[in-house]
Amino acid sequence: MVRGIAILLFCQLVGEAAARGLGLPVPGPVLGLALLVAGTALWDRRRRLSDADLARSDVGRVSIALLGALALLFVPAGVGVVQHAGLIGAYAAAIGLALVGSTFVTLLATVGTFLLVKRLIGQAAGEGDR
Repeated sequence: MVRGIAILLFCQLVGEAAARGLGLPVPGPVLGLALLVAGTALWDRRRRLSDADLARSDVGRVSIALLGALALLFVPAGVGVVQHAGLIGAYAAAIGLALVGSTFVTLLATVGTFLLVKRLIGQAAGEGDR
């Protein structure tokens, strides 16, 4: 399991270094996760892995253990909310409006993307039928 933790931390370190070094507007852990996904995809091309193989791998076992403790990772956020309850209460209307507005915009973007991809796939399928 130490190797699995080392791989995860290495990917996060490389992502963090790339984000800060290149001044990218993306969090380092997100880049690290993308690196991990790309590495897993390359490994899978070289040697086919089943879901069971991935779960038994070092990274898989560490990931399962971390997901088992995921609820604990929300404790600091909950403490922060309780600590700043007065501030949150003062801006409750603005926070609520931002949450509802961003949810609505996200839904519109998702539907628009779905319709665009559906249209592109339909056009591609129509070209192949001719």
